[in-house]
Amino acid sequence: MSLPEPTNLNFEQALAELQAAVAALESGSGDLEANLAQYERGMALVQRLNDLLDQAEMRVNELLPSGGEVPFEGPRDSRS
Repeated sequence: MSLPEPTNLNFEQALAELQAAVAALESGSGDLEANLAQYERGMALVQRLNDLLDQAEMRVNELLPSGGEVPFEGPRDSRS
């Protein structure tokens, strides 16, 4: 069974798959080719997540009355 294209995943699906990929790579198991394929998939997932975050930011900016930005009031490390 092949994996769906990252562009077909929603944010939660892409994030869960990326977390699983990172865990698999950190475990150190698997051969070089499998790890490289996992890394490439992970980078595609990162791109998808960034695109979705950019789209969400644009939607929020459209909703703001002034079109400006609202200062972030949350914890500093919440976007890491």
